[in-house]
Amino acid sequence: MDAAAGDGGLRQTADYLHDVLLLLQKRTPVVKKVLKEVAVLIAANKMDLFTALPARDVKNRLQAEITKIRTSRSRSLPDSGIGKGDGADNENDDWLGEVGSKEFEFSQMEEFDVTITVSGGNVVGESGPAVKEWWHWISERL
Repeated sequence: MDAAAGDGGLRQTADYLHDVLLLLQKRTPVVKKVLKEVAVLIAANKMDLFTALPARDVKNRLQAEITKIRTSRSRSLPDSGIGKGDGADNENDDWLGEVGSKEFEFSQMEEFDVTITVSGGNVVGESGPAVKEWWHWISERL
């Protein structure tokens, strides 16, 4: 994720991340036996730029954007007619994180064996790349 991209890039990233996390949340029991835990790294890139948000702010803004996405999508589900009459609780199946929670937080995904880390760094910069934290995160999971 480009930490210096501004709100437009943040919204696109949050939209994509919402979909990925929802798929991970819906994993079938068979997949959960194979992959007990899924670790997700959100690499906040371009931290060498003055305009880049700190990793903590990237995390908070992504959570806030995902809350907005989750809310807007949940409002459109009952009107779509999808799943009516099949006895399934589709509205709860498409709710990311803790059902009924007002604010989305990455920590809610731990219930579904998904851990999310947001870490800052940069691939290119005047002093060269600063990806040590990303490599450390990867090495801990190998």
